[in-house]
Amino acid sequence: MASTNKSDKSSQNENAGAAPARHVGVGGELHQVAAPGGDVLTTNFGTPISDDHNSLRAGPRGALLLEDFVLREKIFHFDHERIPERVVHARGLAAHGFFELTDSLSDLTTALVLGEVGEKTPVFTRFSTVAGNRGSADLARDVRGFAVKFYTKQGNWDLVGNNIPVFFIQDAMKFPDLAHAVKEEPDRGFPQAQSAHDTFWDWIAMTPEAMHMVMWQMSDRTIPRSMRMMQGFGVHSFRLVNAEGKSTFVKFHWTPKLGMQSVVWDEAVKINGADPDFHRRDLYNAIEAGDFPEWELGVQLFSEDDAAGFDFDHLDSTKLIPEEVVPLRVIGRLVLDRNPANVFDETEQVAFCTQNLVPGIDFSDDPLLHGRNFSYLDTQLSRLGSTNFNQIPINAPKCPFANMQRDGHMQTRVHPQRVTYTPSLLDPSGPRESHDKGFRSFPTPLDGAKQRERSATFADHYSQARQFFLSQTEPEQDHIVAALVFELSKVETEIVRTTMLGHLVVVDEDLGDRVAAGLGHSDPITPATPAVAVRADIALAPSVSMLARGVPPLTGRKFGALVTDGASAALVTSLRKAVAAEGAMLQIICPTIGGVSLDDGSKLKADHQLAGGPSVLFDAVAVVASEDGTSALLAESAAVAWVHDAFAHLKVIGATPEAGPLLDAAGVEADEGVATMDGDAAGFVEAAAGGRVWAREPDVRTVY
Repeated sequence: MASTNKSDKSSQNENAGAAPARHVGVGGELHQVAAPGGDVLTTNFGTPISDDHNSLRAGPRGALLLEDFVLREKIFHFDHERIPERVVHARGLAAHGFFELTDSLSDLTTALVLGEVGEKTPVFTRFSTVAGNRGSADLARDVRGFAVKFYTKQGNWDLVGNNIPVFFIQDAMKFPDLAHAVKEEPDRGFPQAQSAHDTFWDWIAMTPEAMHMVMWQMSDRTIPRSMRMMQGFGVHSFRLVNAEGKSTFVKFHWTPKLGMQSVVWDEAVKINGADPDFHRRDLYNAIEAGDFPEWELGVQLFSEDDAAGFDFDHLDSTKLIPEEVVPLRVIGRLVLDRNPANVFDETEQVAFCTQNLVPGIDFSDDPLLHGRNFSYLDTQLSRLGSTNFNQIPINAPKCPFANMQRDGHMQTRVHPQRVTYTPSLLDPSGPRESHDKGFRSFPTPLDGAKQRERSATFADHYSQARQFFLSQTEPEQDHIVAALVFELSKVETEIVRTTMLGHLVVVDEDLGDRVAAGLGHSDPITPATPAVAVRADIALAPSVSMLARGVPPLTGRKFGALVTDGASAALVTSLRKAVAAEGAMLQIICPTIGGVSLDDGSKLKADHQLAGGPSVLFDAVAVVASEDGTSALLAESAAVAWVHDAFAHLKVIGATPEAGPLLDAAGVEADEGVATMDGDAAGFVEAAAGGRVWAREPDVRTVY
């Protein structure tokens, strides 16, 4: 039905003190009648409704009457509440916020959003997985979309990228093939939101250009701890154009202020079972709590001459420019400070289009980018039902706009003008183009025969894949190997597995051998034949390693404390203070949701019941237990698993001396990540600041 005009929080609060609605019993049911001064329920066209519970019928047991326009409108709207979900990036979460420029690029571009220091531009940012449908789980191993809509003074600018700076393909012609391969197999309808199946790896095995992206996809980048803790990239090269018409190439990078963090694979699998909405809950709760996530916007700026000197082609979307080659220049910050008021209206109906630029920003000749420019606009018609999708509030610009586009399905604007064309003598005052203010494409020289041929400068498919793998720290390399073993173990067709091994030994011989050993493949591996020689002298790029960037702060992290009856109240207080001092959050897990009684007789409220608050939901964990409480926990398999999983997932564990038997039952062995809390929690929190205990990993799982 029609929404009330008082939809924002402030107007809801105005009615907070109104008298409650009266309830009138009718036919054994309770009908809620509008309170005095309250809003009256109406149809979408404003007709007040007298009964929202019973259809119009011929007698109390008679047939329904076709004239019941209230019923027909209500059912009609319900029948069409769902729109086709996105073919890719269907599983999304989003937030409002602002972008603030801190370093002007006015000498390089006429785009005001990049020129006016201190200006706060409204934004809407959407994160997503790529392969799964809208109902899939958040922690699938997948690329994450990172799309930002800037509502600038010069129109909307959509920077539509991913949390990875490269992509699987070089030409948009291949995107349908990629999507078809990674989606559920059509003859069986599964697997959902997974790349671990035959059709995906069959396509990858036949597509050498994807090898660099595969390294990123098999890394921990694709199982992030939080959307707040991952990078974002514009992927493509763009142009900045200044007032004199001079062009500078640019790549865009988002870097989280909370640092980068991912989960480990077994943890991701269990989070998907414990809380398939883990990422969306995390972002929503952080914003509601006032812990607004923030990213720095960095740019890589380079000239045509610089590009000519690279040992790769920057127009190739399977390649990146290492920060060691072109350092980042931080120019601004993105802050997300407001959750959507309605997920459908905003998160689902938002339409990002790579073609949406503002004067001063232009495209490069990246063929994948050009294909996206067509695809993103075209898909809005099938999803949102009309070429007027730009009039949906979340998509509409916040600056003045005017043109001669009229009519069409779902037109919502009234256009009283007689003249809907240019030029015109009848109305010479209507909207006209502006040579000074309008968008002008950079005059890139074009020369060449029409042909379907890829540039030879795109031919090196293995060197940057090798660079990425060798630039990872030892634990990160171990995880890439383990991910490849897991994924290829799910492939039923042997020739696909052996072909992939041929690619991997070209990327790095040790990598291929380790994956082969994990698969139990003992036959000689036939290497793939590269189109060009793989560079053995390529320099490492530590910037592509998350762990090499340092341990992220505890700010924004979540601690979980398993607390029993009779536990120390003083220790709980100490733990709360120590965690809060680091800008983190503490949640209490108890055997029952009713909480526990502490040793001073006080009652401690629980945030989670034991089975509903597994340790996979937290970054570090503590067991605050009494002797009797520990005895009770030993009889609970969930309690043993709670501690065991935390240890297996390399988390720092704090425990009271009385909790020792529980740690023993969970297989916990003392190391630098196991801290005894004897009256004070400071040592445990200090240990947690060191991050995961990577040295523990060979003791808790197979390292291939």
